[in-house]
Amino acid sequence: MAAEETNGGPMGMSAVLKEVQELADKFKVEEDVEYQSPYAHLEKAAVLQEARIFHDPTAVRENPRKCCTVIAQLLHLQNTGQHLSGPEATEVFFGVTKLFMSDDASLRRMVYLFIKEVAETCDPDDVIIVTSCLTKDMTCDVDLYRGNALRVLVRIVDAAMLGAIERYVKQAIVDSSGQVSSSALVSASHLFTTSPECAAVVRRWISETTEATSSPNEMVQFHAMQLLYQIKSHDRLGVSKLVQQYSERNTLKSPLALVLLIRYTTKLLHDETAEGRVPGTFAEGSAMAKQGFQFLESSLRHKSEMVVYEAARAICNLPSIEPQELSPAISVLQLFLSSPKPSVRFASMRTLAAIANQHPRVVAKCNEDLEALLGDVNRSIATLAITTLLKTGSENSIDRLLKQISAFLSDIADEYKITVVRSLQHLCLTYPAKHRVLVGFLSNFLREEGGFDFKRSIVNSIVSLIRSVPETTESSLLHLCEFIEDCEFTMLSTQILHLLGELGPTTSAPARYIRFIYNRVILENSAVRAAAVSALAKFAAQCPSLRTSIMTLLKHSLCDEDDETRDRAALVVSVVEDAMAKFPYVPPPEDAEPEEIPPDNPAEDDPAAFVLLEALPMSFDKLERSLKAYVATPASMDSITPITVEALPIVEDTPEELAIAAGVDPAMEAEAIPLGMGEPEPKKKEIVDPASAVYAIPELASLGRAFRSARPVPLTESETEYVVQCIKHIFANHIVLQFTVQNTIDDQRLDNVTVLIDDSDSECFNVSGEIAADGIGYGDTKNCFVVLERDADSQLTPATMTCELRFNVVQVDPATGEEEGDSFEEEYPLEELEISTSDFMAKVTSPDFRKAWETVGNGNEVLEKFALQFKKMEEAVAAVIDFLGMQPCDGTGVIKATGKPHMLHLSGVFVTGQKVLSRAQIVMQGENGGVVLKIAVRSDDATVSRMVADCIR
Repeated sequence: MAAEETNGGPMGMSAVLKEVQELADKFKVEEDVEYQSPYAHLEKAAVLQEARIFHDPTAVRENPRKCCTVIAQLLHLQNTGQHLSGPEATEVFFGVTKLFMSDDASLRRMVYLFIKEVAETCDPDDVIIVTSCLTKDMTCDVDLYRGNALRVLVRIVDAAMLGAIERYVKQAIVDSSGQVSSSALVSASHLFTTSPECAAVVRRWISETTEATSSPNEMVQFHAMQLLYQIKSHDRLGVSKLVQQYSERNTLKSPLALVLLIRYTTKLLHDETAEGRVPGTFAEGSAMAKQGFQFLESSLRHKSEMVVYEAARAICNLPSIEPQELSPAISVLQLFLSSPKPSVRFASMRTLAAIANQHPRVVAKCNEDLEALLGDVNRSIATLAITTLLKTGSENSIDRLLKQISAFLSDIADEYKITVVRSLQHLCLTYPAKHRVLVGFLSNFLREEGGFDFKRSIVNSIVSLIRSVPETTESSLLHLCEFIEDCEFTMLSTQILHLLGELGPTTSAPARYIRFIYNRVILENSAVRAAAVSALAKFAAQCPSLRTSIMTLLKHSLCDEDDETRDRAALVVSVVEDAMAKFPYVPPPEDAEPEEIPPDNPAEDDPAAFVLLEALPMSFDKLERSLKAYVATPASMDSITPITVEALPIVEDTPEELAIAAGVDPAMEAEAIPLGMGEPEPKKKEIVDPASAVYAIPELASLGRAFRSARPVPLTESETEYVVQCIKHIFANHIVLQFTVQNTIDDQRLDNVTVLIDDSDSECFNVSGEIAADGIGYGDTKNCFVVLERDADSQLTPATMTCELRFNVVQVDPATGEEEGDSFEEEYPLEELEISTSDFMAKVTSPDFRKAWETVGNGNEVLEKFALQFKKMEEAVAAVIDFLGMQPCDGTGVIKATGKPHMLHLSGVFVTGQKVLSRAQIVMQGENGGVVLKIAVRSDDATVSRMVADCIR
């Protein structure tokens, strides 16, 4: 509007059409001609030469378009890395300041843009020159100039200069012009984040900002609400009053401002729940929880779709919300499913899909509307609809849904197919009785056209179902055998062959899989042939009755052209022939009854079973990490002791290994990735040994190799002036406490930093040495160490020790770091440090827990029963794992919602080297809370078993 007024009024319709046609002809690009930027071949020297026009007052007044073009070229040079030198920037900047004499609106806006872009790279003294011009524009009568000048001005002023223009900014915040007021509010929000000094000034504008929330301009209300929250964000009570005030008054008319208010309310409700102020429903919670939830419910009746959706989404995302409280939000989202706007349908569909994971019955009432979306032209909406139906549908509706999916899958891209496959996997876990239908459906699509990722997702889903629903094993293996008959992906073929070798021998008829495996030896590439040989080897090792026929097949591979295949076949033939000679197979009589036929298992000392079936003591990743830890240990390479698996350091499982051991399926977790937003697999991070900091200190070399390092324990709050964490490094007879100290005071340097530990109450630990940290400047983090010696004659018992940070404070200049005064001694109290029995336990999973449990035996078993005060099964399981410091095995770390007692299998290695195993049964005690824990601990040492059992408290 301002531009039209400057040019003398609005243009006629014919003139507008003519102007549009000329622009279209000007920018028309031929189809076979590649577009090239008009600024592609700019030379800095030529642009600087043209910039001299800024010094010609006549040219500036008569040809403002030329000046705009030159500024655009200068900005292009700046943004493409062709920066101006100091003298060049100064000359150009002075030239640009002379453009303020022009009254052309477009040129003035280009000047503002140029000053804002180059303000950070130019000399601050040069930038200050334009302050008076910008201040003048900020107080003129043209709203366009006032708003833009204010935005530019806050980019170049610091806290000292802000006081000079504070009055103008406060007036602009409450200005009647929405453009000026919004500019002032956005500028204030920017100033708030630049420095603490500027933030302190902005906080004084809270009354003007509050007044701006009453502006009739919707955008001003939005920006004012944003700034108000920014000012009060660190004040919990202030935010609570802000939400309470505006949710009661109902004065906000801006949908965007109401969306912000809903988000602030939601955050408060999350905090109330986390602090335990919402015992049941939100109606039974604190006053803040009641009022906040009522505001969200009232927002569901707003006339703006944006506000209604935000409120519905906020209600659905509230933690521990009851199904009856979800009903109003679900009803609103159900109405949005029939909206003519694709964005509204997609947003509501995505929210319903998310809530269906927790409350499928609540979403089930939308099933009719969801089925109507299966034919939606937007494939993202249709995919979300089908995946949600698979979560909310009943067992009787599965067959009908599969018919709809079969036609649907053929029309969508692979990325959407993968999402549907994962939902089918969830469905099979929900209704195991339907496994034949679902696995058959998935296997049909293995034979259809599709890319590698799609086929891999189906294979992974089938494999996961085999692990979770053992009834699917034989039918699933046959489907996979048929797939590898015509599989073009080597990786999938080798994966399936490995699975056949692992599970095939344990099925009721192992011989049926031999033909499929041997076909791969004849027809496939070298990698698949080698995998097929290994699979046949496992059949021969585990099924003595099949050894003769398998040996005939394997001998053909002794002449294979591939070295790997040939070597594997030679090894297997040699080992199996030795086993056949020592333990020849005797077939049962033909007239023997089925119950009289002995199981087809190898003998106890069978060499083939030992060589081909026994797993390595650790994975190759762990072996690599263990060897690196061995090499990093001081004087390890000078030792004359031979390196054996038993002599290598024990390494704990990585987070990825812990997730797999806990029963988390990566393929299932990947479902949380939004459609079309898949990211490439990250590179594997190198694991750093936490004890490397100890090994780097010569004084501690005599302690030898660390058994394990515990997780860092904070001994101060993260906002305090000195931030301290402690890492406990466990050795055979010592504990090295590594205290990480960070200094957050800019005018202090900390020297001779130590931690004083009171060991008077401990019977088995005493301080034997310490190493101080020196010269911890502002923002620096350094380590000091305390060595605790463990009394080998006394029993290991938990201990709690008081800690105190001691250091010399040296006053320094914050700018230069130079000393400014005398030093003085200072003491700073820390939190108490607890040393528990679990610190001496390494989290090492057991691949076959049942076999390990039986091998250890019950000679040193300890049985105990405890009553624990936990209201939820999840909390009790997490607490037991934390108390014992051991690793869950066989996926028992994940709780299945069956309502039955939960059995926990735990494994670990104690500091003395003994393998420790534990079985814990956790039973919930009615509605009043509390659990009963029955625990059995086994190890090779009765004392260790007792110490581990006593960890429960």
